[in-house]
Amino acid sequence: MRLWLSGFFKNYIDGWYFPNIHVTDIIEILIVAVIVYEIMLWIKNTKAWMLLRGIIILFLFILIAAIFQMHTILFLARESINVLAVAAVVVFQPELRRALEKLGEKNLLSNINPFDKNKENQRFSDETIDGIVTACFDMGSVCTGALIVVEQATRLTEYEMTGIELDCKISSQVLLNIFEHNTPLHDGAVIVRGDRITSATCYLPLSDNMQISKDLGTRHRAALGMSEVCDALVIVVSEETGKVSVAMGGYLTRGITREYLAARLHQIQNRSPESKKFTLWKKGRRKDEEV
Repeated sequence: MRLWLSGFFKNYIDGWYFPNIHVTDIIEILIVAVIVYEIMLWIKNTKAWMLLRGIIILFLFILIAAIFQMHTILFLARESINVLAVAAVVVFQPELRRALEKLGEKNLLSNINPFDKNKENQRFSDETIDGIVTACFDMGSVCTGALIVVEQATRLTEYEMTGIELDCKISSQVLLNIFEHNTPLHDGAVIVRGDRITSATCYLPLSDNMQISKDLGTRHRAALGMSEVCDALVIVVSEETGKVSVAMGGYLTRGITREYLAARLHQIQNRSPESKKFTLWKKGRRKDEEV
């Protein structure tokens, strides 16, 4: 038996190469795996997924041309590589910008950033929470549509500029008057910073996610689109059904209760971006959450 084992190792294993694996190699593999995983999630949730499928088909076509020695096609492919690289940056420009914005929201260096002066402006009072919750469900009871954006770490100045500046203290009465039918400020979104309404009738970016339910209207698509480009909590009141929904982080939770909305607002009330821990895996979604 010993002779058989020694012969087996000599014939089959002696010529194998076993690299020396260090702790840094394992860490590097994990980092690369996380990066690839995040890139795959990013591509899947945007229009880049369809564009990537087209690129894969084009690559397979070039591979077939190489196998069958189609020299003209291979020549055109070689000459087009530089042009295709520039074209890819142009085509993926919105997705690349969104990915960089998401990376900037991680706030990994915020503790040493001396220019981050809006930490205290991220908090709001219990009175503000009560006013938002009361107004949303009062409007829902009479099917009055509403769109409220609660700002967190990411400043929404560029979206405020699309609306009308208000700078007033939040209350249920103010929100009800803003979104009342046939009033000058009822169309568009309201942006909330701290305990004050900064702007009304604001235009929000619509989500281009192809997996959104077809029965969702423009308000819900705008809420989802806004939650995809920033860390804000967006509240929607449906004009058709009167149901209240919440969008955050690219996910939409539909038909929520008064208690659930209050809990979500309390969750972000005292949460500063500096205290958020870096999480490798995302939490599971509720049944009523949509991509």
